[in-house]
Amino acid sequence: MQRRSFLKKASLGIAATGGASLAAPVFAQDAPTLNWRLASSFPTSADAIYNGGANFAKFLSEATGGKFNVRVHHAGEIVPALQVLDAVQNGTVECGHSASYYYYGKDPVICFDSAVPFGMNTRQMMAWMHEGDGMALTREIYDKYNIVNFPCGYTGTQMGGWFRKEINTADDLKGLKFRCSAFAGAVLSRLGVVPQQVAGGDIYPSLEKGTIDAAEWIGPYDDEKLGFHKVAPNYYFPGWWEGALQVSLYINKDSYNALPKTYQHAINQASNMAATQMLATYDHRNPQALRRLISEGAQLKRFSKEILDVCYAESQKLYAELSAKDALFKKVYDNYTAFREEVTPWFGVGEFNFDSYMINQVRQKKS
Repeated sequence: MQRRSFLKKASLGIAATGGASLAAPVFAQDAPTLNWRLASSFPTSADAIYNGGANFAKFLSEATGGKFNVRVHHAGEIVPALQVLDAVQNGTVECGHSASYYYYGKDPVICFDSAVPFGMNTRQMMAWMHEGDGMALTREIYDKYNIVNFPCGYTGTQMGGWFRKEINTADDLKGLKFRCSAFAGAVLSRLGVVPQQVAGGDIYPSLEKGTIDAAEWIGPYDDEKLGFHKVAPNYYFPGWWEGALQVSLYINKDSYNALPKTYQHAINQASNMAATQMLATYDHRNPQALRRLISEGAQLKRFSKEILDVCYAESQKLYAELSAKDALFKKVYDNYTAFREEVTPWFGVGEFNFDSYMINQVRQKKS
């Protein structure tokens, strides 16, 4: 009877609007009107990753019938790119869109919410967050920062970066001033690299002026837009420190707890939609951009096995050291690693073999 009553009321509502579909959920009709601000860590020039925050705001407004609106501010507009977490924590803004590895200096464990050296790929990361213990563990990490986190974007596996000179052996890394994420820098510094943490919008001028010798940003689409190939033509892969980058939505915990439950659910849905949209954008645009970059002189090069092996070995040593110092780091790392080791063999059976076969088919067709 309750179901019939609901359907009857819904039919009457549609009839009253002349047959038009309902534009917004019923709850939005008497829900509060809210206007929040979101501080992004990304410049508008890096539109694919920046739009993760913009799309979240769009989807949230649509889901609430225009009642819950979030104004998105690009990196530096309210706070510097690398201070978004602080701004959300202290309530300067209600929410932010950022990558947690920017805050390695606060606590390395926070990086498991974004990307860690030789970590999971995108599909594995999504599975850990939504089916494994990833969400619960990262929520535990952020609780001390007065933040509630939501996955809000994926870039896929990233590239290894742009280098002025070729990097053939581990010795070539010594003394290299390399813009990279802090966790990657902690590994590379053990091999003689001098890590530089530079916000996305400042990378090109730093390369151009010679302040840095190399830089990694995201991948072909974003790298092309920022023009790195014009000043550092050697384009290496893979970005072993970012097998998947998960970008996060940060919400001030006090602001989040004050929301009606319906708005909290809408945030979850909108952030998931924004995450899916970002990944689709990168998967579509990266191949096209890579072809253009190569046609304009970019030299595509693979990191040697020697380099990957020494970086992997040093990363394992660093994980062991961090685990010995911090019980929470060990707890998250052990869980993350166990999940990765459980699912990776399946990817080797199914995904890898299928992808390898299809890649060969495409190559043969084009040859």
